[in-house]
Amino acid sequence: MGLLLKLSWRNIWRNKRRSLLTLIAIVFATMTAIAMRGVQIGTYDVNIKYVLNLFSGYIQVQKAGFQKDNSLTKNFKFSQELQNILSENKLIKGFAPRVMSGGLISFKNNSQGAALIGFSPKHESASTTIMNRLMEGSFFASDTSYDIVVGYKLLKNLNAKIGDEVVVLSQGIDGSLGNLKFKISGTVKFGNPEMDLSAVFVALNSAQELLAMENRIHSIVITLSSQGDLDEVKTGLQNKINDASLVVLDWGEVLPEFKQSIDLDNVSGALMLLILVIIVAFGILNTVLMSVTERFKEFGVSLSIGMPQIKLVTLIIMETVFIASIGILLGDLIGYGINSYIHNNPITLGAEFEQMYEEYGFLPIIESSVDLIIFLNTSLVIFVISIISVLYPAYKVYKLEPLKGIRYT
Repeated sequence: MGLLLKLSWRNIWRNKRRSLLTLIAIVFATMTAIAMRGVQIGTYDVNIKYVLNLFSGYIQVQKAGFQKDNSLTKNFKFSQELQNILSENKLIKGFAPRVMSGGLISFKNNSQGAALIGFSPKHESASTTIMNRLMEGSFFASDTSYDIVVGYKLLKNLNAKIGDEVVVLSQGIDGSLGNLKFKISGTVKFGNPEMDLSAVFVALNSAQELLAMENRIHSIVITLSSQGDLDEVKTGLQNKINDASLVVLDWGEVLPEFKQSIDLDNVSGALMLLILVIIVAFGILNTVLMSVTERFKEFGVSLSIGMPQIKLVTLIIMETVFIASIGILLGDLIGYGINSYIHNNPITLGAEFEQMYEEYGFLPIIESSVDLIIFLNTSLVIFVISIISVLYPAYKVYKLEPLKGIRYT
């Protein structure tokens, strides 16, 4: 085996130009694949974290069926037992009860449809970044406040300003039409046109009063320190919550369109990388095949003096393993450098892209990831492709007859 290792290493450099070109191709493929995949995964991660921490949370507890049909009747009691279950889980960063309904907001002669979101500022500030999206004014400080915060576009459409009093109307859980007078204390800007145009944030108790929902809520938004804990927390809550009418949904179930858009983009990115790897595979196949063909006479002589064909096949595979390993290692190092730089220095897109990204709920930022799994997967794929590429030349060597090899020109 030691002799085969020496021979395979020397054979690589018998034609330095060809070997270097193959090596450069593998380095380029590895580096590009790692950089592209790193940017893709890194940008996904930063956007997922942004969206989940902003509003929806990583997990939500809801009444069964509320996700598909946001009916007021699909509510549940925010019991102390439920609060204790959530508080005792060390993997949960925070949780926030919410009441959600549709309604109408009026100021003087102007009225507009609104999405009413009732929450507790104490719980929300520890769970999401909604309150950090404040544009002007201030958020209400208590659950019983009659101040509200509205989307900045909604405020503009009402021709109102901070400090004005508005009337909010909505149908209560008992079927009656409830209405309360509120004072606008601030405006928020989400970057999401729909939220900016319709969102009305109300103190939790005030929302429950408006909708005749005393101590009842529609959902509990749960945030985690790490997305890697999602499955463990979800399973744990499903086992501990005794109410069969409640369901525990992860963010993919709460935001199916958002998840589908990421999955679709992920597939398209993977296809592009696959095309790149296949092109490199043909380059490796061509190089190895030329190298093997040029040495048929040499192989014929080796076979005629008694060298087993399996050793020649092993020699060819070893040569490919050497050059692929070197190329992958160099590609990993360069790819790490690129990913690390972009990870530490995210690229912020310009105004045109910013508007387009915000419309779809994404941050206008390109970031990268240095997650080890990216390097392992990419290296493994390119290594396997390299080995597959050498199978045909190795087969030709295995089938080579000594006399035909010697006479080959």
